[in-house]
Amino acid sequence: MKTINKAKIFAATALLGFGLSSCSDWLDVKMEDQVMENTLFSNYSGYLAALNGAYVSMNALYSTTYTVSGLDVMAQYYNVTSNNDHKQKLFSSYSYTDTGFETYNNAIWSKAYEIIADINVVIERCNGDNPLTAKQRAIILGEALALRGYLHLDLLRLYGPIYSEDPTAACIPYQNTSSREIQPLLPASEVLTRVIDDLKAGAALLKDYDPIITEGVKNTSIEDDGLSSYDMSLRQLRMNYYAVEALLARAYLWGGDKAEAYNIAKNEIIDKITTDGLVVFPWTTRAQVTAETAPDRIFSSEVFFALYNSKRYDMVQAAFFAETLTPTKSRLTFYGENMTTKSKITTFYDDDNDLRRTLWEVVEPTDEEKAAASIWSPATTSLVLTKYKDFSGTAMYRYMIPLIRLGEIYLIAAEAAPTETEGRTFLNTLRQHRDCQNIAEEADFGNALTFEMAREVIGEGQLFYFYKRRGATELIGGTGDTWSGYIPQYSMNKTNYVWPLPQSESNKRLTNNK
Repeated sequence: MKTINKAKIFAATALLGFGLSSCSDWLDVKMEDQVMENTLFSNYSGYLAALNGAYVSMNALYSTTYTVSGLDVMAQYYNVTSNNDHKQKLFSSYSYTDTGFETYNNAIWSKAYEIIADINVVIERCNGDNPLTAKQRAIILGEALALRGYLHLDLLRLYGPIYSEDPTAACIPYQNTSSREIQPLLPASEVLTRVIDDLKAGAALLKDYDPIITEGVKNTSIEDDGLSSYDMSLRQLRMNYYAVEALLARAYLWGGDKAEAYNIAKNEIIDKITTDGLVVFPWTTRAQVTAETAPDRIFSSEVFFALYNSKRYDMVQAAFFAETLTPTKSRLTFYGENMTTKSKITTFYDDDNDLRRTLWEVVEPTDEEKAAASIWSPATTSLVLTKYKDFSGTAMYRYMIPLIRLGEIYLIAAEAAPTETEGRTFLNTLRQHRDCQNIAEEADFGNALTFEMAREVIGEGQLFYFYKRRGATELIGGTGDTWSGYIPQYSMNKTNYVWPLPQSESNKRLTNNK
């Protein structure tokens, strides 16, 4: 593991005791000096500055490779063919030995553990003598523990084995200290146990204090980034109680514990997010998604936890929207020329009325896309995802990066339900809120579940993990080169599911006999 600084803090004003001002005022302060660290954690604002720094830093991971590009390309969503110089080809072909991939790999690993190190400082300071009230400590420590669990779970899902096939395989360290010492690689089962322990501890702290339970998400200030102040509003932009429970359901299902995953998804979330007239995460309507001004294409009311990134459009523009692109800046498209024929759209969505189908638009193809066209993709036009397309105005969801949502909870409940009949009920409930007909009685449930997951989380990096957890060898294809009936297929080698440790990390472990 990379030798990490003891903390990375983003608010010089907090060091001076003036509290928080705005994200733009935060500075990257290296905490080599113990005196500076003691000053920072001398007041409530300092604790918030430290924790907020972790949220901001997560954008480096979750605004690009972890969501809208790399992992989705590895899930074979897009038309990244093998015969061109598409910039995402490293991911679509799982080129783990390529030097270009190694650069990505090292950056992701290093950044994740750097953020975890920062979080550990906050946790340690919460557990020692501190100036916090009981409520302040519960919220800050609860969020910090949950964030630590969240980051480790994603590292496990990326670098760990297919859990159902080899839970004892050593994979990653679990960094629960601010120590600079390199930690040993742990078996996947032990990592998952520690993830669950952190999430359960975080949920227990938040349960008595998080206002989301009694007041909802509290989106009271559409111009707030959720970090510049701390008035308990905008709970979707922080690790709130329901987000932690949702992560527990995700973690239990990863470990194959369907009974506990179902219990949390059904009894602790679905049954409780609508109580006493309060609907915490209401379903997003067609009118909201297709509004002429400020269309809510990310279905924001259903998002349990998201990051706030005011540069979101700049970060995803090249992936989807740039009109003039060089061969090294290729955009991501569905194969096909329109919304009705010779298009992945017609196989990906089984109901023309599907609300998620409105997230695509037909655009003129680039010269590169024309050159890479196959018989399945004439490229007289191209199809691009508009989920993150920009719009004018100050609506908060303009800058949200969704990390876990209501639709996934219904899919977890569907997969983990005690009977397939009940599972179909959850699946159909989700489809009804997407303006789709119920799945046919004769439809294969596993196939229906896979397609519903693919449609629900596109652009969010979750489908790759879904495939990996289930050890899938046949994926929904992205190029249209191979078909099974009317469905494009991609034959997956299971070894491609496991990212190798960065070479720099492996070298350090050899040097230190770890």
